[in-house]
Amino acid sequence: MPSVFIKTYGCQMNERDSEAVAAQLVAKGYSLAPEEAGADVILLNTCSVRDAAEQKAINKMETLIGQTRKRNNRAVLGFMGCMAQSRGQELVDQLPDVDLVLGTQKFHRAGEHLDELLNGRRDSIVDTEAEAGSEGAIREHLALGNGEARAVTAFVSIMQGCNQHCTFCIVPSTRGRERCRSIEDIVTECRGLVEQGVKEITLLGQIVNSYGKREIGVKDGKSAFVQLIEAVHAIDGLERIRFTSPHPKGYGEDLVEAYTRLPKLVENAHLPVQSGSDRVLKAMHRGYTRERFSDLVGKLRAAAPEMGVGTDIIVGFPGETDEDFAATLELCREVEFDNAFLFKYSQRRDTPAASMPDQVGQEIIEARHAELLAAVDEIRGHKLRKYIGQQMEILVEGPSRRNAARLEGRTRCNKIVILEGGPRFIGQVMEVRITEASQTTLYGDPAIHNLN
Repeated sequence: MPSVFIKTYGCQMNERDSEAVAAQLVAKGYSLAPEEAGADVILLNTCSVRDAAEQKAINKMETLIGQTRKRNNRAVLGFMGCMAQSRGQELVDQLPDVDLVLGTQKFHRAGEHLDELLNGRRDSIVDTEAEAGSEGAIREHLALGNGEARAVTAFVSIMQGCNQHCTFCIVPSTRGRERCRSIEDIVTECRGLVEQGVKEITLLGQIVNSYGKREIGVKDGKSAFVQLIEAVHAIDGLERIRFTSPHPKGYGEDLVEAYTRLPKLVENAHLPVQSGSDRVLKAMHRGYTRERFSDLVGKLRAAAPEMGVGTDIIVGFPGETDEDFAATLELCREVEFDNAFLFKYSQRRDTPAASMPDQVGQEIIEARHAELLAAVDEIRGHKLRKYIGQQMEILVEGPSRRNAARLEGRTRCNKIVILEGGPRFIGQVMEVRITEASQTTLYGDPAIHNLN
């Protein structure tokens, strides 16, 4: 059977989609190629959040076309995901050697489309039409065997799409309107993962705390999302629950309160603030003010004092002044985010912000980005050093990504911890004493646990 290689750009939703497509193809008899060279099928799962991400994928495909067609003229090359959805036939027109363009509601069609292409029944396929029920069509997860370690953590997609329509964002166009799976369906998937050895599940949605607002609604004072968390929490053998990415305005009192009574729900909240300026937040159509955001962080930290708070920030949104940027810097210092992902504003087609006046020059964006990055790095490093000498619970996820001779774990509040130890500790929840801290990582002392 043919081999397939999938390269993923972008967010955790894309990572989950790539895994689902890979699992689907393995179930049909495909093998997973360890690298591009020699693969019969190469798929790029794309991102459209920034222009740089799109250009990176297009440049990669141009390179693949030059390399792959020389060694195997019958190899199938394809785009899938958000850029595929956004550009569709345009990608084939621009790059005629592209065989497959697969939209965000068509991942479950990958196998049948590849069969047609590999068997010569079709020369190229562009499939980006909306499809009812696609949010529940793919549940596959890669189940490793033959000596390979099974995953300790897993992503579970609970919904597709977004109704928010922030003025800078192309996602509602590429992912469509919100569509939610049932609680029963999600719990069944989660229970199956736990039976395979998964200890931590991350619930995924474009705005995950919008889950089920229309389809399920409020019951006994609890939103549909909290109802879902409770149902997943009841699964025997599951150790931890995370979710991403929520919207600040979707944090109701019931969700804040859930941290106080559901021990499997870890103390970690990723809250994309995007800007510290009320004027910019209004232009972005975010639906909250700086004060409301700060109040939410305060409530979360009051409910769970060890709460790790991360965020996303866009630098250089149209019309952003020095005063607006200063407000964002001030907010970061006030809140002291544990982690922050910073993005340079990028004009996206068909978004209101792309045609707004007072577009910020690239040199200014670069300078502001560098200044903010230095500030959040300093804050993060300072906060990490405070953990030195403390004992923290970690879930050991596997070998360290930078040094396979060491193990890597994660605290409940989403800090990475590196420690010594053998493979038998992978998948265990354990206490370690923090001995060192870098700007991004903690280091744990395994001596108290006699690891070897």
